[in-house]
Amino acid sequence: MSKNLFSLIVSDLRAAKKRDPAARSYIEIIFAYSGFHATLVHRICNFLWHIKLKFLARFLSNIARILTSIEIHPAAIIDSGFFIDHGAGLVIGETSKVGKNVTIYQQTTLGGLTPSLNSDSQRNTKRHPTICDNVIVGSGAQILGPVTIGKNSRIGANAVVLKDIPENFTYVGIPARKIESKNLTDEFNAYGISKGKIDDPNKKSINALYKEIHTITEKFEELKKIVDANYKVPNSNIKFRRQKGKQGKGK
Repeated sequence: MSKNLFSLIVSDLRAAKKRDPAARSYIEIIFAYSGFHATLVHRICNFLWHIKLKFLARFLSNIARILTSIEIHPAAIIDSGFFIDHGAGLVIGETSKVGKNVTIYQQTTLGGLTPSLNSDSQRNTKRHPTICDNVIVGSGAQILGPVTIGKNSRIGANAVVLKDIPENFTYVGIPARKIESKNLTDEFNAYGISKGKIDDPNKKSINALYKEIHTITEKFEELKKIVDANYKVPNSNIKFRRQKGKQGKGK
């Protein structure tokens, strides 16, 4: 194994210690963190993949999937400082690329958009996401297709991302939409959600609609008062007689 492989593993260990307040020691991470176990095995499998031992790489990655419930294809490229928190249900596809200091939470998918359609034509093509440096992906997020998530961006829990996201943005929702833009380089937000109040664009639209309805209602009441004051209808003495049909007689 190369020196580079060892340095990657050390960087992953340090990332877990730095980003998880529950991590008390490196020993605890080495023996009790399934996310670190999955990353460690992937580092080895990726090394084997690139020296053409692809079957062995797939076999070992499958063992890791059974033991950790985390599936990472051996061909996926993952840079240093990678941290999987919790991790169960995480899937990272074959052509995925993950930059430095990326954090991903459980139930996330870095997948293809339509892998079952024309599968042969998709072989050896870029069909999975590229996650740039310092990105945080919240639990349950689905990032699908050859999209790029820009540096320092945050993907909120359960978001569905189908298009590129620029640097320094926070996206949430289905489909994912922008809620915040600022320099997030030195700010760690668990689950991809920023601290403080987050404005929801849909909530803003609904509140604006309620306000408009309230304004229209007030205008209507004013108009009704004007009509009542100027166009009073006098009391009518017209009596309506009910026609009595013939009872008990048939045709």
